[in-house]
Amino acid sequence: MKFVLAAGGSAGHVYPAINTARAIVDLDPQAHITIMGTDRGLDTTLVPPTGFALEVLPSAPFPRKLNGQALTFTPKFIASVRLARRFMKAHSTDVVIGFGGYASAPAYMAARSLGLCIIVHEANSTAGLANKLGAKLTPHVAAMFPGVMSGARVIGMPLSTDIVELDRHRDYAKAREYFDLPKTGPVLLVFGGSQGAQSINAAIEAALPQLIAAGVSVLHAVGTGNIGGGGAAIDSAGVVYRTVPFISRMDLAYCAADLVVARAGAMTVAEIATVGVPAIFVPLPIGNGEQKRNAQGLTSAGAAIEIENSAFTPDAVVNKVLPLILDNQMLAKMAETRREVNPTNAAKELAVWGLSCS
Repeated sequence: MKFVLAAGGSAGHVYPAINTARAIVDLDPQAHITIMGTDRGLDTTLVPPTGFALEVLPSAPFPRKLNGQALTFTPKFIASVRLARRFMKAHSTDVVIGFGGYASAPAYMAARSLGLCIIVHEANSTAGLANKLGAKLTPHVAAMFPGVMSGARVIGMPLSTDIVELDRHRDYAKAREYFDLPKTGPVLLVFGGSQGAQSINAAIEAALPQLIAAGVSVLHAVGTGNIGGGGAAIDSAGVVYRTVPFISRMDLAYCAADLVVARAGAMTVAEIATVGVPAIFVPLPIGNGEQKRNAQGLTSAGAAIEIENSAFTPDAVVNKVLPLILDNQMLAKMAETRREVNPTNAAKELAVWGLSCS
């Protein structure tokens, strides 16, 4: 069978596609898979190293208001649909699985025009525009959260096997060595998504002297576009502040950390729920508040804490983050009381669904 997995843009769209592609190949090594992305975002960075084929469409974001972008949207979108249709027809595509993002909407339209099987997967607690469109074109709709899309099958997030099968305690020493972190002592993992988070970065950096003085090492993914990735400050006791632009081995990062500070994107929440690392979520205050809702399962269970973006200041790092990472009893309680927000076999379930789709 021949598949097109459409995503595009952020890591939160691209990684579920990659994880599903791997699950399909595990079940059917003869399956042919192309990941369809755009020229905007991380597609061209994340997909090629996996060995899967990448087909790039020109980006055509939905306009949110009447402006210059709204005037050029229709011709750009039609061009993307035509390119997607031409590719699918030329490669005899059987199934299109979409994960939202810039490439999904034209892929859905192209697949519908060719009479192909379409599967839509919505990861967030609020459905995006592309997936709302896709859900009108097919009965095959999946979601991470219940109640997000009418009639959707709740299957969770397609995660990598590295995350699903992760044993934080078994790989603790390996993870510390991989990131060149101290063998012992508390480690705070900080990241804000693939592009970083300026407000989180600024608060952590301002509170760094207090963190270092308290013996807390920090592994900080500052974002691919931010200056400073790759440096380290080490005090006389061997406490490390290490910055990187982006973390590709998130499984090892979770193993190395005692506490995570992060945004609450759907992929991040699903991974943290699965691996069981205590977390402080700082939801991005945009859209319809979906990041706050993404995290509610963990925060209501007591496995995570939420701090609003506007309240995540250097004082909050010193007065809330620092006491928590030094409280081993509370960290252990949070890990024990975590609740998985979703099943962990969603990639395999989508793969089975796609292989039987008609």
